[in-house]
Amino acid sequence: MKIMCIGHAAYDITVPLDNFPIENTKNRVKERIECGGGPASNAAYLLGKWGMDVSFVGIVGNDEYGRKIKEEFNSVNVDTKYFVLSNQYKTTSSFIIANKSNGSRTILTYRPNDMIMPEIEIADKADIILIDGQEVELSKQIIKQNPYAISIIDAGRATTEIIELAKMVNYVVCSKEFAEEITKIKINYNDYSTLVDLYNKMKAIFKNNIVVTLEAKGCLYEYNSTVKIMPSIKVQALDSTGAGDLFHGAFVYGIAKKLPYEKVLKIANITGALSVTRIGGRNSTFSKEEMKEFYHEFE
Repeated sequence: MKIMCIGHAAYDITVPLDNFPIENTKNRVKERIECGGGPASNAAYLLGKWGMDVSFVGIVGNDEYGRKIKEEFNSVNVDTKYFVLSNQYKTTSSFIIANKSNGSRTILTYRPNDMIMPEIEIADKADIILIDGQEVELSKQIIKQNPYAISIIDAGRATTEIIELAKMVNYVVCSKEFAEEITKIKINYNDYSTLVDLYNKMKAIFKNNIVVTLEAKGCLYEYNSTVKIMPSIKVQALDSTGAGDLFHGAFVYGIAKKLPYEKVLKIANITGALSVTRIGGRNSTFSKEEMKEFYHEFE
């Protein structure tokens, strides 16, 4: 199946620290880890690494970082026909502090407000489309051009544009923060009714399939008319950068492989959980062989 990932590409520079730095201090760091990043970009990389027929549609600068991202894509056979290296912009940069004591990350991202894909004719057809909301008009165009494709949005921010796109797709796979902001319902894991109410309100708003990622708790979904939590696996977290992106990539993989729905979610959960055990978002992509060690029924 032909998969098309559309959206944000960045170059990540991660500094791992034993604890978060104190404000107004100088800190000498021992290492820095560099790799490409961005939600749809990381998902495309995972899909390429796992042997899928995938292309990435997005824009970076025609500079050292942009070319490095393209080299990463090429290394795993991601089609970059519609990946634009622009002389007009600098590649989006993300500067990340990874707090190894608790696995949290703090991200500062610079992307010019006017950075957008130029008008481009997308001749290829897609069977599955993953969007992250960065290229709004282009995402709409590609969804309309492929009316029979399965469409999925990685909804991380509750902006007007992302909400609009989320109403156009088959699957809204969103963060807990997105779902809570949209529904105005705060999840209480000790009160199951809050999970059901939030899920049902999301369904009423978007009228499609909903998956809510719950970080270490797993993900919230519906199966056989029952709202359920698919639990995650327990790991020692070092850096949560890219965990959601790779969850989405693995979710797309399972959908493309036509796996049973609950198996799709299990694979996505394990992928996201394992990613936090390594530092650097894209560097946290486990190979299919490594995945099989943790989940023998991976394929």
